[in-house]
Amino acid sequence: MTAVGAAGVRPRPRRGWLGTLASTDHKALGAGLFTTAFGFFLAAGVLALLMRFELARPRLQLMTLHGYDELFTLHGSTMFYLFATPVALASGVYLVPLQIGAARLRWARVALAGWWMVIAGGLIMWMGFLTAQGAADVGWYSYWPLSDMPNSPGIGTDYWIVGILLAASAAILIAACVLATIVTLRAPGMTMLRLPVFTWTMVVTCLMVLTAFPALVVAMGLLLAQRQLGGVFSGASGAFDYQHLFWFFGHPVVYVVFFPFVGAIAEAIAIFSGRRWFGYRPFVLSLLLFAALSMSVWGHHMFTTSAVENRYFSLTSTALLVPAGIEYFDALATMWRGRIRFATPLLFALGFLVLFVIGGTTGIFVGSPPLDYHVTDSYFIVAHFHYTLFGGSVMGLFAAVYLWWPKVTGTLLSERLGRWHFWLTMVGMNVTFFPLFFLGWEGMPRRVADYPRSSGWETLNAVSSAGSALLLISLLVFLLNVARSLRRRVPAGPDPWGGQTLEWATSSPPPPENFPAPLPPVRSFAPLQDLREAAS
Repeated sequence: MTAVGAAGVRPRPRRGWLGTLASTDHKALGAGLFTTAFGFFLAAGVLALLMRFELARPRLQLMTLHGYDELFTLHGSTMFYLFATPVALASGVYLVPLQIGAARLRWARVALAGWWMVIAGGLIMWMGFLTAQGAADVGWYSYWPLSDMPNSPGIGTDYWIVGILLAASAAILIAACVLATIVTLRAPGMTMLRLPVFTWTMVVTCLMVLTAFPALVVAMGLLLAQRQLGGVFSGASGAFDYQHLFWFFGHPVVYVVFFPFVGAIAEAIAIFSGRRWFGYRPFVLSLLLFAALSMSVWGHHMFTTSAVENRYFSLTSTALLVPAGIEYFDALATMWRGRIRFATPLLFALGFLVLFVIGGTTGIFVGSPPLDYHVTDSYFIVAHFHYTLFGGSVMGLFAAVYLWWPKVTGTLLSERLGRWHFWLTMVGMNVTFFPLFFLGWEGMPRRVADYPRSSGWETLNAVSSAGSALLLISLLVFLLNVARSLRRRVPAGPDPWGGQTLEWATSSPPPPENFPAPLPPVRSFAPLQDLREAAS
């Protein structure tokens, strides 16, 4: 018997790509959205490698200035709109129903339409490379008037705007489905304060998507109208202030792509420490506080514009230390005196904690206007946000992949290759991005394709480019691990790690109805851990 889907429709197992593209089973939908996003990650990574190889030496070697502008625009846009946001939501689409004991995703057809919109938006965005004047070259932020028709002619930028409109609208639809699932389909006994830690991070993620992403949709709609009709923006800031609209989305999106993987590393730390997550209620409160504060700090991206109240935005930016400190304390307290098993998911979780400390600390630095004046629009900013986004989101993503791969596929990944992947990623990450702090402090501006030999920046750029080659090797090791796992298909069993939440109570991979047997009683946020403790 299969679970009843949206609008009373029973999702049926389908075969092949066409069947997957039409499936309303949240597992097929989540896996498909994840695969789509990871494919865009690989494509954006190729663009990043080309840019780093261009910057390894002064003077232009591989491309023109316009070509470089196209690459950094599509790299940043793809990473945010087509990879990081969809992959964060995909993890919720797949895991949330399993964690809350639900058989399905609420409004599954709406979420399915969102996946199609991500695919369409990405294809349209990248189609700009096929146009006569090339793809968009205005940066992922597309400031007006630089993105107006006279400064960025050609249809490539219009394609880019349409692609973003589709991807942002898709995120809103998918987030609404995940949040509705959490609110309405929880298993008996699972109150909001018994939700698993990962599911709570999805709650705040979805709330932020629903409140921040409409600002992006409005900004892109107005920008498209300005390019086609004119008269929308005028004067110094326009009838509508484009930067305020954009950054009202642009800062919360950092947490949208970060929070789900905070939940993933929390689950990994708890499982591989043999203890339930420490300080559950303060942690939930910190997530809500973090989300609220993140909606109030967008102006710190505009310190040098004289268009915002710097003292207010500096205060709210610095206040983010409080919820972040609670989350770090909870992670360390969970491991304290635990029975630590250094499996690959825990290694990536620890790597996340280490790298995000660097990103978060430098975030406090750029949250101080006097210090930000010195490093704004320099490579210091590039280093900072890559430590938060790559060091945070991507390391957390790999922790999630290694943790839940057995549940999704029913097979195990190689621990030996996983450790190689982790150490190559850690070394490559730091070799690539740490030199950029020094380049930025010395005055190298970001978004440039060339620099003079007299600047003294060549050595640090060469080191950074070598680090990017290490990251490429680490990714190849991961793909080899995935291919090896799918070929050998070593059975994982329903619970290879000793999990604490409901998804580990069903088979791997889960059946269409998720839970064919009665669910374990839910008395806390870690019901399987409750059973182990009661039996001991």
